[in-house]
Amino acid sequence: MIICIYNRYKMSSQKLEKLMKVKGVIVAGEYKNDGTLVEYKGQMSKEMADMVAKMVAANTLMGTVQAEAFSKISGMKWTPFHGWAVAAGDYAVCVMGNYGVFVKLGEASFDEVFKALSE
Repeated sequence: MIICIYNRYKMSSQKLEKLMKVKGVIVAGEYKNDGTLVEYKGQMSKEMADMVAKMVAANTLMGTVQAEAFSKISGMKWTPFHGWAVAAGDYAVCVMGNYGVFVKLGEASFDEVFKALSE
């Protein structure tokens, strides 16, 4: 069990390091579906990162519910829910699965960001 936990932590850290190398990314994090912060990298206080993890989990749940409703009402295939982004001011939050990043608009390519999040 300890080996599995260590390998999981190592994989998480490696993914966050990879995400931080994507042009425009300033913070990368992993969260659990219940809003618990797993780990993050970048210039952000722990307090803010904890709050962001809760907000990201809530928005992901909302997106999942919306995708299921869109599928049911429209007959179109909106599931499974993959991820989301919100852009405001000079920044965007992009989330896929249990990983998310803060990016500087104008520096980041959404295609590159979501490709890295999906890997």
